[in-house]
This record gives sequence, C-alpha cells and structure tokens, in this order.
Amino acid sequence: MAPTPLPLEQMPGASAGYLPAGQEGGPRINTMSMSVLIDFIIQRTYHELMVLAELLPRKTDMERKVEIYAYAARTRHLFTRLNALVKWGNSVSKVDKSSQIMSFLDKQNMLFVETADMLARMSRETLVRARLPNFHIPAAVEVLTTGTYNRLPTCIRERIVPPDAITPAEKKQTLLRLNQVIQHRLVTGKLLPQMREFRIRNGRVTFEVKHEFSVALTVMGDSPNVPWRLLDIDILVEDKETGDGKSLVHSLQVNYIHQLIQARLVENTNALSEVYNCLHYFCQSLQLEVLYTQTLRLNYERLDDNNITVEEYVPGVKLTVSYWRDLKSELGYRLTVQSDPSEIGRPLAVVHVPSLGAKESAEVADRAVRSDHLSMERLIVHTVYIRSVSRLSDLKLEFQAFLKDVDFNLQGTPAILTVPVLSPCLRAEQIHITIDTHTGMFRCHVPKHLDCPITDDMQDCLNGDRSKLPALLSELRYWITHRRCEKTLQHLPATATETLPFLTLPEQELLQTGRHKIYVKLHRHPNIILVVQLKEKSAMPNEMEYTFHLGFVVFQKDESDVVDDSAKQLVSIVTQPPSEIPKLYTKLMRLIEFDTFVATHGPGTEVDAEISPHKRKSNGDILAPPAKQQKTIFPAYFIPELAHVVAMCDEKIPFLNLAQTLSKHRIPHSGLQVEANATSLVLKILALPKPGSNQAATGTGDSKPAAASSGTSSTAIPKIESHVWDDLMRRVLSISVRSQTNKNSQVRIWVVEFVFYSTPLQSTHQKEQGNRRTVYLTYEQANHDFSKTVEDLLNDWSKIVYLYTLVHDFSEQLRNKRLSLGDMLVVKSYSYVNLLLGYGPKKEVTCNIYWSVQSHGFRLTFVGGISAVNAHSMMRDQLAQHLNQQHSLTSIAHILHETYNPMSSIAKLPVLPLLGIPRPQVPVLSFCMLPQSPCLMRLTYQAVYCLELRFRANRLVSIRDGASSRFERNVIEEFTPIQGLKAFLSKYVDESAVYRGRAPHDDDNPLSPMGMEDNFGGPSSVAGVGAGGSSPFLGAGMRGPQSPRDSGLRFPAPHTPPSSSNPHTPASPHPSAGGGGGSGAQSHANFNLTSPPAPHMPHQSPGGLMPSSPLNPQPSPHMVHSPGPNTLYMQSHQDSPFTAMSPANNNWPGSPSMPRPSPRPGQSPEHKSTGGGGQGVGGADRGTRGTLNRPWAGAVPTLLTHEALETLCRPSPHPNKDINVADMSPLERFLGCVYMRRQLHRNIQSEETLTALNSTEPGVVLFKVDGLQCQVMLNPLHMQSLHLKVTQLPPMPDKPTFQLSPDDLLVIEQYFDTRVAAPPYRPNALHSICRLLNQPGHVLKDFVQIMRLEMKPELGGDQLKWTVQMCMRMPPSALPIVPIGNACVVLGRMKILFFLQITRIPYNGKDWKDSPSLVLPIVHDIGSNVTQVAERREQIAPSPMMAAASQLLRRFTDFGVQQNQCSLFPAITDLLTNLQLTTDLPPPPPNQAIGPVGVGVGVGVGVGVGVGVVGSSPNPMMPMQQLQPQVGHGPQLGPNPGGPQ
Repeated sequence: MAPTPLPLEQMPGASAGYLPAGQEGGPRINTMSMSVLIDFIIQRTYHELMVLAELLPRKTDMERKVEIYAYAARTRHLFTRLNALVKWGNSVSKVDKSSQIMSFLDKQNMLFVETADMLARMSRETLVRARLPNFHIPAAVEVLTTGTYNRLPTCIRERIVPPDAITPAEKKQTLLRLNQVIQHRLVTGKLLPQMREFRIRNGRVTFEVKHEFSVALTVMGDSPNVPWRLLDIDILVEDKETGDGKSLVHSLQVNYIHQLIQARLVENTNALSEVYNCLHYFCQSLQLEVLYTQTLRLNYERLDDNNITVEEYVPGVKLTVSYWRDLKSELGYRLTVQSDPSEIGRPLAVVHVPSLGAKESAEVADRAVRSDHLSMERLIVHTVYIRSVSRLSDLKLEFQAFLKDVDFNLQGTPAILTVPVLSPCLRAEQIHITIDTHTGMFRCHVPKHLDCPITDDMQDCLNGDRSKLPALLSELRYWITHRRCEKTLQHLPATATETLPFLTLPEQELLQTGRHKIYVKLHRHPNIILVVQLKEKSAMPNEMEYTFHLGFVVFQKDESDVVDDSAKQLVSIVTQPPSEIPKLYTKLMRLIEFDTFVATHGPGTEVDAEISPHKRKSNGDILAPPAKQQKTIFPAYFIPELAHVVAMCDEKIPFLNLAQTLSKHRIPHSGLQVEANATSLVLKILALPKPGSNQAATGTGDSKPAAASSGTSSTAIPKIESHVWDDLMRRVLSISVRSQTNKNSQVRIWVVEFVFYSTPLQSTHQKEQGNRRTVYLTYEQANHDFSKTVEDLLNDWSKIVYLYTLVHDFSEQLRNKRLSLGDMLVVKSYSYVNLLLGYGPKKEVTCNIYWSVQSHGFRLTFVGGISAVNAHSMMRDQLAQHLNQQHSLTSIAHILHETYNPMSSIAKLPVLPLLGIPRPQVPVLSFCMLPQSPCLMRLTYQAVYCLELRFRANRLVSIRDGASSRFERNVIEEFTPIQGLKAFLSKYVDESAVYRGRAPHDDDNPLSPMGMEDNFGGPSSVAGVGAGGSSPFLGAGMRGPQSPRDSGLRFPAPHTPPSSSNPHTPASPHPSAGGGGGSGAQSHANFNLTSPPAPHMPHQSPGGLMPSSPLNPQPSPHMVHSPGPNTLYMQSHQDSPFTAMSPANNNWPGSPSMPRPSPRPGQSPEHKSTGGGGQGVGGADRGTRGTLNRPWAGAVPTLLTHEALETLCRPSPHPNKDINVADMSPLERFLGCVYMRRQLHRNIQSEETLTALNSTEPGVVLFKVDGLQCQVMLNPLHMQSLHLKVTQLPPMPDKPTFQLSPDDLLVIEQYFDTRVAAPPYRPNALHSICRLLNQPGHVLKDFVQIMRLEMKPELGGDQLKWTVQMCMRMPPSALPIVPIGNACVVLGRMKILFFLQITRIPYNGKDWKDSPSLVLPIVHDIGSNVTQVAERREQIAPSPMMAAASQLLRRFTDFGVQQNQCSLFPAITDLLTNLQLTTDLPPPPPNQAIGPVGVGVGVGVGVGVGVGVVGSSPNPMMPMQQLQPQVGHGPQLGPNPGGPQ
C-alpha cells in the first residue's frame, strides 16, 4: 500500500521553516538577520566575560589563566566564523536565487502529490456509497417558470389557513351593538344596590364593589337566552401591613372561583346576584382573615396579652379582640368585627363593648375596615382614642365641680386634658392629663416641672380615690409657686429656699412647717432674709396672694452660743473670726412685715385711678389723667412683686446701713430719697466735717493722720484757715451718694457725687469751663464694713480740702501779674482732687499734685510731653517734701520753672550699666543721679567721682566736687576728688552772668571746703540760728580784717586761727558776725574794713541786684544776696541735713559796692587792680591756673548758666577729629579722662617696671620706662582727651640703649591718643600699652611698625591682603587664654603674648561687611627671636584659618628670619601678605565685627564691655541702638563704622 501523503502543514519542511506570505520561494531552513546575529554574539561574549569576572577570584592563578585562555580562544573562533559569514554574504544573491528555484519546484511537486492522494481517497472511500434521487421534474419546472405551486391539497387551505380579518369599521359596529345588548340586559333584569356602580365599554360591563372585588362580564349574542360570560375577576382586598405588596389570592384560586361562578351563570335567572353573593362572601372572609393575622402579629411583635388579645375568631363570621385588660370593668373593653347576619350584602360591622354611640362606631368602621388601608392597629388606636376622649370628658366634669371659671382644654391626639393650676398660667405649667393607650390608666405631668413629686400622688388619685384631688391641686399650686419664685430670683442676687436650719423653730405661725412660705436669702446681706407668705384667694383659688416679711437672723453653733444685741440692728454684723465649730444654725431675731402695695409702689409708680365722667377738667389738662403708658406684660412664671421687693431690699439695705454709719460718725444727711422721675436712689449728705477734727464718735477718722504727722518732723498737715474753709463750703452745692454696678466686674460700687460752684483756679481743660463742677468718687460696697467706706469718703474729702487750701492761696498769686506766674506755667486741669500744671518751654510737661492719705502729705507725679521728657521725676520726693513743709504752690512753681532746663540737661547723661570698670565682669553705672533737695543734686560717675549741683536763680547752677565734705576737712571715703574740675568748669563760665573770680593770692591760704559751701546754702549753717547766719566753725577771738580806710591794703588779712583755737581747725573764710550771732544792725567791730570781702565770698553781678524769686528773694534793698537758693526756703530747712541757710544775709557794713576785678585769664585791661603793688594780668593768669588745678579747687563752687550746663551735658562730637566715636557729652569725656589718668597713676605705682617721676605741674602723670620718659596730661584747650608725650632718655654710659626715631615716638603718641585713651575709657588698655612701652627697643620698634600699619594701612602697599589691628583688651572671640576684658598683653619668661585682629581686604567689588576677620594670639620669644601663634595645651582642633596662620609663621621662622633683626614685624607682614582664604571657613557668628585698618573695630562683652581690637570697644555709654557691632566667639563679616578707639 502506498504511503499516505501528509498535509502541507504537517510536513517536516513546513514545520521547520517559516515562509513569509507573498513569497513563493523561500529558504527551507531558519533564517536570521545579520544585525541580530551580531547582537547575539556580543551579548554572549559579554555574558561570558561577566561570569569570568565573578568566578576567577575564587580560583588559583593557574586556573584563572586557563579560563582566560579558553575564553579568548572561544571568542576568537566565534568572531572568525562571523568574519567568514560576512565575507560569504557578499555573494549570497546567487545562492538565494538557486534556493528560491528549488523551493518553488518542491512546492509544485508537493501539490501534485497531494492532488493524486485526495482523488484516490474519494474514489476508494467517499464515492462508494453515493446515490442520486429521483427528481420531481414537473414541480421544479412550475416553480422555476411561474414562481408558484398550485398542486397542494385543498384541505390544507380549509383547515389551516385562517379567514381574512374583519375591518376596523365592522369591529366598531359590532362592539356598539354588543354594548346595546348588555345595557338592555341590565335594564330589564334585577340588579343589587351594591352593584349599581358599573361601566359598559368595548362590549363588556365591569362591576366594582369598593374594598372587595371587581368583575367583568359580557354576552355572546343578542338573544335573551344567551347566558352571561364571566371575563375577569379582580380581588380588591389587600394587606398593606403584612402582605409585603403581594396578592392575597393565588391565581389558581381565582381560576377556581371563575369556573365556579361561570357554572352558576348558566341557566340562572338572577345571575348577577349570584355573582355578587359569591364574591362578597369570599371577600369578607378574606378581610376577617387579614384582621386576624394582623392581630396575631401585633400581639406577637409589639403588644403582649395584657394589652390586646383575640378572644374569638370564626372564619368568615366574626373576630373579637379585647383591650385595656388591666382596667377592672364588669364588661371589659373589647370590639368585634363581624358580618351582618341579617343582611348578607352589607359590609363588615364593628361592635364595641361597652357600647359607643352609633356615630362613633360608624366612624371607627369607616376608618379601619371600609378604607383602602385595612388595619387592625388603626381600628384599635381609633377605638382607644374615642374611649380616651370619653373618659377625659367625664374627668373634666369632675374638675369643673370644684374649679370655677377655669378654662379647661381637651384636644390633641392622643387626647390630652390640660388643667390650669394658677392664673395666669403657662401651658407648660398646666397639668397635662392623658390616658395610656396600652393600659387605659390616667397619666398626668407638668411639662415645665417634670421632677414634680406631687404628680405621682395625683396620678394615683386619678386612677383611684378622687376625693383627695382638690388638696393635691392646692399642694401642686404652692409647689409651682415656689418654682416661680426661684425662676424670678434667677438673675437677682438672692436665693430662694423652702427651709432654714433653725436650731429652735420660731413661735411665729408664719414660720411653721409647710409650703405656704418661702425664704429668700440675699447674697449681699447674709444676716437678712425675706419671708414670702403664699396664700390662695378664697374667690379664685387659682390666684395667689403674696405677703412679704423682712427678718433679721444670726448664726450660732449650738444653743449655748450667745448672740449680741447688735444683731437686731439693720447694720450687718461684721464677720467674726472663725471658730473651731462652724456656725450652721439660724436664729431669728426680728421680723418686720411689709405693706405690699407700699413696697411695690414708689413716688414714680403710676396708679390707675378712675376719674368720674361728670367731673369737668379745669385749667386745661391739669386734672386729666397722664398719658397712658404701655403696660409691661410679664411672663406668667415671673412674679413682679417678689422681684421688686427683693431688688428694693438689695438696693435700699446698703443705703440704710450707710446712713446709720454716717449718723454714727456724726455726719448729717437727709436720709434715703428717690430722685426725680424715679431714676435711682440717692442719699444726700448735708455737710462733711473739717479734716483733722475728731468728729467721729468712735474715735476714728483723721486722728491717725494727725498722729502720724506729729511723729514726722519733715511733714506737716496744712492748716485750714477759716476763710478758706468758708469759701469751700460756699462752693459745695451738694453731696450725693448713689449705687451703681460695674459693667465689667459686675460689682456694686458707691458713687459719691460732689457738685461745686466753679473753681478759684481757671484751667484750660475743655470740660472745666462751666460753673458747675462735679467730682465723682467710687468705693466698693463692702456690706460688712460700712465704717471703712465712710472713712474712705472722709479721706477723699480731706484730699479735696487740703488741695483747696493750696489752690486758694495760689489762685490769688496767679492773678498777680507782677509775679509772672502765668508765664512760668499753665493750669491744665483742676478737678478738686488733682491739680495738673503744665510748664516748660512749650508747657507740655506736666506735674500732678494731689494729697496722699497714706503718706499724710502732698505727692507729685511728673509726666513728659510729646517732644520732651520730664526730668523732675528723679527728685519727686524732694519736691514733695518741700511742698509739705512750705505749703506753697508758688514756691513749687518757681522751682519747677527755674530747674527745668538744668534737670533736662542732666537727664541727657547716660545711666547705662557698664562692664569692665573696674573689673570686666562687674557692672558699674556710668552716671547716677542722687537728688538731695529741690535745689541740690549729687551726680556720681562710675561710683568714683561725685559732683554736687545747686540750682540758683537767674538761670545759674553752681557745681562743686562732691567728694569734699561740707561738715569737716576730710574727703568722703566713697568718692575721689576730681583733679582739674575747677579748670574744666571755668571754660564754660559766662563772665557776663556770674560774679567775679577769685584773686590769685588765694593759693597762699588754701580754702576749706566747709566754709566755701556756706555761700550756697551749705550745711555749715545748720547750727547757725542767728539772723547773720554765722558759721559754728568760727571762733569768737578771731582777729578781724582791717578797716578799708587804711591805705595801701588791697588784700584781706590772712585767715590764721587764734592760738586758743583748735590747730586742726582750718581758717574759715567767713569773718564772725559777733559772739552770739546778733542781728545785722549791730556794730561789727571785727570786720576788716580795709578791703572788700574775701574773694571767695560772692558779690553782685555787674548787672545789679538779681530779681526777686523763690530762689533769690529780696526782702530788703540794703541786703546783697548771693545767687544761691531761696533764703526763706533755706531757713525753713535748718533741720535738714541736705541744705542750709545761705550766709549771704550777713551785710558787710561799709563794704564797697563796686565789684572786684576778675583775675580770670583773658580779662580786659580796664579791670586791673588800682592799689599799689597789685599784680598785672600775667601774674593773675598764672595764679589762676595754679589755683584751678589745685586738688581742693573743685570744692569751691563754680557758677554756670543753664546754657553752659546744657553744653556740658549734651552729647557732642569729640574735639579730636581723629577719634571717630559716637557722640558723648563733654562732662563724660572729661570725667573719663580723669578716671583714666587716675588709673594710670595707680598702675604706675603697682607695676615694678614703671618708675614714677615727680611733676611740678598739677594734673600731669610723669613716669619712665626702659629708655623712655612718658608724660600724660589732659588737653589744656578743652580737657576732654588725654595726651601722651614720649621723650627719649639719653643713653647710659654702661648700658647702650636702642634709640627710637622721632617719627616712632610720634606714632606711639598718636596711637595712645586715638586708640588707648579714647572712649570708651577702659583702664585695662593702659596696662597693655604700658607693658608694650617697657619692651626692649628693637621689639618696641616692631610694635611701633604694627601701630603705624594699623593707623595708616596704605603704607603696606598693594601686596598686603589683610589689615591688622592690635587688641589692647581681651576680645571674647579669641582663644580663652586670658580672661575676657583684661589686658591682653602678657609678659613672662622673655616672652610676650599679644593679640592681633586681621581682616581680609575686600576684592572683586566686595564690601567690608563681607570680609572675614580673625583674632590671632601671637607669642614672640625675645630670646630666640621666634614669632608664632599661641596654642592651648588642651587638644582642641583649631580653625582652618588659625591653622593656616600658624603654618605660615612656622615657615617664616624656618626660612625667613634674618640675623640681628627682630622677627616680629617681618613675620606679621609675611602673614598679612601670604595668608589665603580657605574654602572650609566656618560661617561667622553674629557677634564679631570686623573693619578695615584705621576704622576702629569694637569687641564688646555684654552691654558696653568689650575688648577692642585696637585697645578699646564701642562706646558703652551711648544708647543700645548706637552701639557699634561687637565681636563674638568667631569671625564675623562686617566692618565697624566707628573710627579708631
């Protein structure tokens, strides 16, 4: 058998290769693209290489070599084959053509073979059993030719093919005819009334019985004998509660009924009645079944057997359900749903037991059974509702039997009977009575008071014995009234309670136990209660009558507790100290009954009164009733009588207590009154006593101030003159006390209103321009201590009276134009309690004067203006003391006016605390003001120096050194004399305003500071009580000066003490005015009449006598006063340790009236001395300079004008333009320089390396160091800067000395002036410069070079990249080698440690603020000539820049040091040239400032204490906003705008 050929798709060649579509000849083997092949080769090579990389490290060296060689051989062989394949590919076109030809031939061969195989299979297998049928040639010809086939049998058409349908017109005609036949049938036949509702349409009639069924019938012909044909039945009974929307009747049941009725319709004369009877019976049975099912489910799911139960159920007949089974009734409560046994056609009926009316019963059936919603629940609910209404109606009749004229209301579903208890009564306060639908029991409640305990008893009464109902209603009426009282008092300061804890029940019938009363506790009056008696009206039980009683109670802990009789008074008892046993029980002391009408009707209450209609009105509308006001309608729960009485008691009781307290203090008053229009209550005080009188019966009042004043000698109570008191009483129009409530704190306060008629002092305040002036004083209502309120009122009254005593006298003087008080000040406000005075150039600073009860004296408060501060605040106590002693506003006005300018000038001095003086970590105040009296001020500087300033008349101020004691020759221990003070102040003296200077011969007799101060009211006159004011330090045997008639004597005799006097007592410049201090009119035998008074005594100014003022009064034209403080003021302060009487009252008999010539430098030649042997101008100049520079010269006061003092205290630029610092006052610069000079002198004495030299010139510090002589002095022109003069000493023969050039010496002097002794003044900078000056000459030479480079950075040229500054004090940003703020130049073991701050010079357009800065500790070894960066012993990693600087210095030490040359300056120059910025430089902290050389850099600690890089820090005495940038603990960017320091 030949093999079976395989299909093409199963051939090996076809499955092995892929022939693309459209290509007839293709390769018979797998083909691949050249690019894909190369990609595969590369991936395989890379993969093998990665495998080698992972595996070779684990193998030995030989194995690795073998693997690498094998990999290389494989790869080489592979790529060789690839190369051959590429070369072969160049001639592949011929091969492709041959391959295509062979493929085409193979395909053709395969097709031939497959065709032969298929033909052989068909002939052998398929066609063996194939046969052809006998075709119906005639039928085929007929169908193909005619298109139809007519040879089918006719029976098919007759039996199967339907006839043609009738037309729509014929159909319509037929239905109309059928409707006529049906209508005829209905008219001629019997039709039940229940089936009268029908409709005929489309040949059928449809009958519908509501809620039961709907049926459709028709007839099949017009013959009368044709029976009715039943078409459709629809049952309308449904269960919407339990049916879930499904039909209640199954379709099979409907079919059965359909067949049954259709069978009965045949040959039945009354066919329609038969249809109704069948369907009606079925539907009623279905309705009863639905109701029965709903009842069972309702009983099972929601109600139990006690509420509802099925008593009887007969299917299709009736259903009986009972309810309210808890009610005990003979018949019980039940309903029966049944069919009518008498008439089958009627619907289901509902029968009630007990029976209801026919109307109610029909209504129940219509609602529950004869409706669309068949529901047993609705049937029961409606039945219960009708039953409830019936029972509540019966109950209503019972209530009406004992409640007449009461509106009952029965409404709602469920039915609710509301019974009003009170009249008027809110609906929420009425009794709501209803019936429980489940049990049928009565339920009652009061909606507003659900917690009422009486409702339970009333509910039991309603369900049981109702005879107690009236009593329970009365009880409920009282209970609700109690709640109304509580609601009424809700927003009043009172609390209602039904009982009080009586230890023994009071005998009053009113207070017996029961609900007929209520107690009201007043919160503000714990000892007073209000008893409200409640009573029902006999005619109207629903209306209540209220009677009020006021009771006074006390509290006791037991029966043995004794009660004081004072409890019966109206004044509340003061709280007693707490005892161990708390007082919890109440005892009634007294009970007062109120007339309700009087209590609730005041003078302003309108009473409705009927006017007779026949009475005629006369005089217009005089008798006419007032306009009818809108009547206020209160809510029913609000009791206006109770609220009114409680508010009346709460408001009037404090007034009555206060009135009793006033009467107790013997203060007349008019009693409590009601103001016009009933606006408020008021208590009028008729008069108040004069302060200081013991008017109180209890011994209180102002006796305490009097006692206090008697014990204090410096304060005296002002005396109230009778005319002043009478004038004040005439101005007092009324004093009224009212009560108010603070809106913020809700605290009641007393408001006392004083009404005055105008004021004696007219003010500029816009509210004080009328004649009616009111003063309102407020006090807290302390109910337990009304005496304190009265005492506070009397104290405030004393404020008014005492201030009025000052104002009364001041007003007369203010109107006196000769005193010019109106130009000095302006009265801004006078409110009888405070006096506000405005003074100053613009009258904008104010002084408030008032009387202080605590201090029993006047007090002053000062407030600054918009553009000025009030500097008098610092001497507030001294001014108050002066006012309390003098009781003169005129004197205070003069003092404020005269001292305003100097005080404002003094206030400009800085008072900031400074660090670094004397120790870096101890703060010291720069200036401290210490007022001693209104005209005396002590001013301390850094707790070292003290200035004493006295304010004089004519715009003058005297200044002296406060370190010199005014009581003895010694110096005050706490302070140091200021050397050169007199010379400094003399530069600001105005020759045209002050007296002449002293003679030059005063140097021969040093003046005692004790006597000198007497000219200015010093304390030396404390013991001098005579009119001459002689000093107690003068001896009686002192020889007086010679007579002025002796010729040739122009100088006073030397003040030599007598032999009998104490040799330690200095000669006083004051001659004695007599042995006992007699009057100025007696003879003065001891006066030296040869020459004018001693030069230290003051004289008149060339302008003549000074004008009269409180600071310079002129009682007599024969008396010549010094320009000192007020003489009267000084006399009144003889006991004060601060001030003393001026001795200028001593009149020199026969003294010349011409002023003496002034020896001051620069005087005019016309003022030369006229006596023989007098000095010339030059001698006076030298003598004056010598006198001014004496140490004791500062003790002599110097007179300055206010303008000069302003110049002295106002900050100004430094006189030396090279010192660029913040503005500072000349006085501060002078004192700072004096302090620096003093510290330099102390430093010279403490340092062994410095040698002090004696100087013939005062105020000059002279010392020498190794080869140099230094001289430090103040600038003689302005005395506000220190200057150093350095001189080269000649070399010693045995010791060669390194000589500095004059240029180097000049650099040292300039550096000292601008960097060391410049502000801020820090003594540690002097230590550093002195240590530098003591260095060997060649080392000092290099330091001078660094100083020169710092002051003139341009000398370094363009090769320097950094600027340099020497630190005179330890900056906080440097390494903590030396404590911060100390001198940072340290010597030891031939080594010197100093600190340099270097700052990068800006480049590429950068700014100084962006330049980094660094503080370097440099150590120079003098012996080994090595300069390097100091390093701490602790192993702390230095900063990169610090390490770079240290590396540069080491390299310079190794390679750059030359022989016989100091390496200090070359090393620093190399550092500034070659130090490069590093990239890892940390960001600078915000507390280090840098700057260019020549522009000072401040290094500060805290507030103003710092170590400047160049030896100083920013000015610590200027305000904080003016402080220069300070250096912190790291480099910071930003230059210092300040100059060299």
